[in-house]
Amino acid sequence: MTAPAETDRLTVLGEIEQRVRWLSTAIIDHANRVRPNPTGLKVGGHQASSASMTTLMTALWFEHLRPGDRVSVKPHASPVLHAINYLLGELDESYLTTLRAFGGLQSYPSRSKDPDLVDYSTGSVGIGATAPIWGALARRYVATLGEQAGVGRQYSLVGDAELDEGAVWEAILDPMVAELGEVVWMVDLNRQSLDRVVPNIGAPRLQGMFAAAGWQVLTVKYGALLEELFTRPGGADLRRRIDDMPNPEYQRLLRCTPDQQRERLPDTPALAALVATLDDDTLRAAVRNLGGHDLTAVGQAFAEIDDTRPTVIFAYTVKGFGLASEGHPQNHSSLLSADQFGELAQRSGMAVEDPWRRFEPDTAAGRWCAETAARLHRDPVQATPPPALPTDIGRTPSGRATTQAALGRALLDLTREAPEAARRVVTLCPDVSSSTNLGGWVNKVGVWSPAERRDWFDDDPETILHWREKPTGQHIELGIAEGNLVGALGELGATWSRWGQPLLPIGVLYDPFVERALEPWSFGIYAGGQSILVGTPSGVSLAPEGGAHQSITTPSVGLEQPGCTTYEPAFAIDVEWTLLASLARLGRPDGTSAYLRLSTRPVDQSLAAVPTDPAARERRRRQVVAGAYPLHTSEAPKAVIAVMGAMVPEALAAAERLESLGTPVDVVVVTSPGLLFDAVQARAGHGSADTWILDAVFPERRAAPLVTLLDGHPHTLAFLAGINAVRARHLGVTRFGQSGDLDAVYRHHGIDADSVVAAALDLL
Repeated sequence: MTAPAETDRLTVLGEIEQRVRWLSTAIIDHANRVRPNPTGLKVGGHQASSASMTTLMTALWFEHLRPGDRVSVKPHASPVLHAINYLLGELDESYLTTLRAFGGLQSYPSRSKDPDLVDYSTGSVGIGATAPIWGALARRYVATLGEQAGVGRQYSLVGDAELDEGAVWEAILDPMVAELGEVVWMVDLNRQSLDRVVPNIGAPRLQGMFAAAGWQVLTVKYGALLEELFTRPGGADLRRRIDDMPNPEYQRLLRCTPDQQRERLPDTPALAALVATLDDDTLRAAVRNLGGHDLTAVGQAFAEIDDTRPTVIFAYTVKGFGLASEGHPQNHSSLLSADQFGELAQRSGMAVEDPWRRFEPDTAAGRWCAETAARLHRDPVQATPPPALPTDIGRTPSGRATTQAALGRALLDLTREAPEAARRVVTLCPDVSSSTNLGGWVNKVGVWSPAERRDWFDDDPETILHWREKPTGQHIELGIAEGNLVGALGELGATWSRWGQPLLPIGVLYDPFVERALEPWSFGIYAGGQSILVGTPSGVSLAPEGGAHQSITTPSVGLEQPGCTTYEPAFAIDVEWTLLASLARLGRPDGTSAYLRLSTRPVDQSLAAVPTDPAARERRRRQVVAGAYPLHTSEAPKAVIAVMGAMVPEALAAAERLESLGTPVDVVVVTSPGLLFDAVQARAGHGSADTWILDAVFPERRAAPLVTLLDGHPHTLAFLAGINAVRARHLGVTRFGQSGDLDAVYRHHGIDADSVVAAALDLL
């Protein structure tokens, strides 16, 4: 028997739950039916998807959440989050009418664009779900630096359809995740997708997969009414009948009248007898009395969480619970009619004409909201400025070197020249540390682990890469899963805004797989995560590996990715300068991410012709960081070769041959097509980028027909012809690669010196 105090608590909490459901529904209704829509375009929103989450989110926020906790809310439940924030006084009423309007509430929760408190941006299915895993990892990493990053659970409120995403299982199965006891997932198991009721959601199979990965698995299947009915005569048959019922049949039962339910539900005399004892209201309530809509059952699940390992709670729910559309297979983005909305207002104690009323402060619900707001209050984050970084370490590389190897060298130099900044650097790899030349760095700084672990090969003389795991390590290696890598990268890059402690995260992966990782990395940038992604080795210069490992379109990634600067350095000194500049842009409110595309092709470093005069060297450095620099100039050029990355030797060889034929040539090395494009746009009045670099490397007085050359798709540099409106030929890679030696591969793709000479002569 429920105690009176417990009854009062559930009554008030139920009142809050009903108000949250009403507000979330009204926010969507206003956007679609009330707000003027002169274009006639569908506004959209998800009343049913929100309604299935209201019990879970009400229980979490108004009873169990703590100020140090963080929550990732499933994308389609964003109106529920805004409704809760409104009741807690965190959102002004004026925003409730702005869902999906310009400058208003975003379609999905956004840390950077929503006006109220959002812990994690979601919207790209599966990525927002896994973000709290990497948030937990980032918080622990910050704590090992001796900084305060708070404590608390990291919740993910996940739609069951999100479990179809591969990114989810990549994260769940990583061995490191099993140690993150603060991670809690709650799966909204409403068994519907966008178009249909899923015939066999396979909940036991999913639960087994989580358990096999070391997670605590809790299930909230039935509410108190059903649990009580199960104890009556015929109750065992009722449980079996519902357990065995296919999902579509159960969903159809929700849409039936009580008479139809009495006809369809029983399959044994005992069950028929039990159903006959129930009045219509009780029968209707029992059919939809799932655990995900029972505040007591949900609360009990939260109370059972084991904080020594990650937890997943499977909460059975009804999509559209409490709405006229509940359980219908096409309710995903459907809207209540005006009559249905009015009926909901009546049941909610609200008025269609006055939809935004909060609880009166002197009511039990009003006091509960005020107390919850006080309990969850967070002080503003006081951001610590990132440590100072040098712009030039001062070395001038010699001999033959690759830009890939230069990365590890630059990181080691940083530990000596700027140890405070270097301590904030954290590198990540998907099992490619040695093959991407990070071995020296890993040996120097160690591998991060919450606890120290013995390296059983530390006394093996043949071991070159030492795997010393310790809390002070600065390298994190995940499994071969690029989604995990960039997911962690984004959260490590967001610590400056979450806890005021900036990190300088660098993720290194094979360049051909940048596109596989691009969506979660891009989403991390959107959510405020500032990081450096290094793609190496790149292009068809990885000749013997063949087409499967030769990237073609990645050079344009940074050109097109918002919030990111791309660099493709040609020489080791270019790597150092662009890396330092990229690190200096991290961990600050106006910061940006960077993408460095590096190569395994050894290049004679004397070709860089780095000036020895300090002022001239600094001028070169500024040009490298700004996007381009002149490497070879002639008296009066008849042609210009703009080249990027590993193709510089071909450009210089072609220039020498052309000049022997009486054709003077300028060679310009492009380090960042994105920055040059921004400068071109700014010169035309679009944007605010610096334009001085265009005058420095492509001055109008030296305009001449242009040949562009890169180990990647030629469209990346095609816009350069428009700077001075010159005729142009664009050389690059447009076909899948081939295995072979470097000369043969370059010839095959038409990016060898012969092709450059021929293109220039054709132009002339």
